[in-house]
Amino acid sequence: MKKFMDEDFLLSTDTAKHLYHDFAKDLPIIDYHCHLSPQEIAEDVKFENITQVWLGGDHYKWRQMRSNGVEERFITGDASDREKFQKWAETLEMAVGNPLYHWSHLELQRYFDYHGALNGDTAEEVWNLCNEKLKNMSARQLILSSNVEMVGTTDDPIDDLKWHKMIAADESFPVKVLPSWRPDKAVNIEKDDFAGYMMKLADASQMEISTFADVKAALTKRMEYFNEVGCVISDHGLQYVAYADTTDAEVEIIFAKKMSGEALSAEEIGKYKMAILLHLGREYHRLNWVMQLHYGVKRDNNRRLFEQLGPDAGIDSISTSAPMNELADFLNALEYTNQLPKTIIYSLNPIDNAAIGTIIGCFQSSDAVGKIQHGSAWWFNDNKTGMMEQMTSLANLGLLGNFIGMLTDSRSFLSYTRHEYFRRIVCELIGTWVENGEYPADDKSLCKIIQGISYFNGKRYFGL
Repeated sequence: MKKFMDEDFLLSTDTAKHLYHDFAKDLPIIDYHCHLSPQEIAEDVKFENITQVWLGGDHYKWRQMRSNGVEERFITGDASDREKFQKWAETLEMAVGNPLYHWSHLELQRYFDYHGALNGDTAEEVWNLCNEKLKNMSARQLILSSNVEMVGTTDDPIDDLKWHKMIAADESFPVKVLPSWRPDKAVNIEKDDFAGYMMKLADASQMEISTFADVKAALTKRMEYFNEVGCVISDHGLQYVAYADTTDAEVEIIFAKKMSGEALSAEEIGKYKMAILLHLGREYHRLNWVMQLHYGVKRDNNRRLFEQLGPDAGIDSISTSAPMNELADFLNALEYTNQLPKTIIYSLNPIDNAAIGTIIGCFQSSDAVGKIQHGSAWWFNDNKTGMMEQMTSLANLGLLGNFIGMLTDSRSFLSYTRHEYFRRIVCELIGTWVENGEYPADDKSLCKIIQGISYFNGKRYFGL
């Protein structure tokens, strides 16, 4: 029997152990997509206790606590931090096979040197240990101790990016903290707050917005500003890519209807969204930005909790409504005019893996190595099974060796152990193929592949 989460955790063969310990383990981290607060990094915040750094805003954990029958006041309510931690410890004990069990214990090992098991009985011991060590930890120290080279935050077009500027000006902190462009509020014309957001976009871009042409001009102006502050990545959270043939004249009418308070049809909403996505895609190509497309999620399913807590409350699920043909048509529309940017495609539905793998192969070019990427297993899929399925599908249909690898997609400063979790899994996967005689035991080639996926491919892809 193997020891619980020892140095060879998830590594079952000698080759896998060799690949991880000798090639992957000590590489820097490029965390190109996360939801960390740039203000907290700029101000180098410290946390009073482990609950603040672990459970604040972590809807992954909230979801499982509800599954364990925990009252909401111990999750997002007014219970004390110590009580919330106790309920999480009791929940974690039941999470056998869940990635949260592994992530949590990797964090306890790497940041707090705790190698036991967290449960209801050990909660007091772990609470005291972590809180004592947190007295000497801060946001920046956690990033530095994790060997992070780059952090890509998630930022609205109207953000002033003052915190990013402050971080960049501080020579004592060598980590690049770059803004990432997230224009969902300008895309989602069906939302009730769309017209209000247009007023905010007008203020940020210092111009009047009364037409669709104005919207495009304002977004381009803001993109130029983001570019000056170091942005190299955009991100879109979509239900799906809804391709539609349309003209600017049609979209002008649709935009005017929305701004005058008229209801839009599903067809009109789709035409506006496609028009704005095509404009943004062309601008990303001009600026040499990477376009990320996250889709396949049905959000805010529990209306009562949504009205109580708002979005990102742990009440989202996998959607089965994403049409693959329209994704291909969208990429083709940009490619036809030679304006397709580097693109990463993530679906929350794992049954889309093979379709994505075949679509990306249609649009690769000499513009960049692995120009169109099948994004890392996302959200409900970033577990051992999901990662292996995504990488196996990519290997079967494309070039796994050019994969840009893992991202945390997290709001926690302790989440960098997810990169370790991923690196162990990719080494286990490739190591098994080598042990089975499916790939030669050639250290030169294997080192290039493992280190590329873990670090170097992303560094090249994002131009860092």
